[in-house]
Amino acid sequence: MPLVRIALRAGHAAAEQRAIADAVHQALVESIDIPPADRFQLISEHAAEQFIYDPSYLDIPRTERLVMLQITISFGRTAAQKRALYHRVAELLVERAGLRAEDVLINLVEVAKENWSFGLGVAQYRPE
Repeated sequence: MPLVRIALRAGHAAAEQRAIADAVHQALVESIDIPPADRFQLISEHAAEQFIYDPSYLDIPRTERLVMLQITISFGRTAAQKRALYHRVAELLVERAGLRAEDVLINLVEVAKENWSFGLGVAQYRPE
C-alpha cells in the first residue's frame, strides 16, 4: 500500500529513473514486508530552479544528484523497521543507481488504513 513519489533534478536517463524506482520498491518489500505486487510510484523531474534544497543541512553534503523520496504508508511499522527501510533504500540506490547515500532524502508519511482506495470507490482495507 505504499505510494512512492520520487523527485529528481531534470536530466536523469529513463534507465536510471527505473533503477531508482526498482531499488526503492525492493527496499520496501525487504524491509517492511510490502507485497511485491503492491507497487504505486510516481517519478517527477524538476528544472534546477524548481529543485530547491540545502546542500549541507545537518552537515550532510548534497549534490545536484539528490533524490527526494516521499513514501506514504499505513500506520503500523516500528521505528526499527523504518530505520531498516531508510538504510536499505540508501544502500540499494548506491548499488543500483550509482547515487551517493548523502544524496538520498526520505520522507515517510503514515496514514490510517481507511485513507486508501485502490479503485471501485471502496476503502479496501476498511470496507465497513
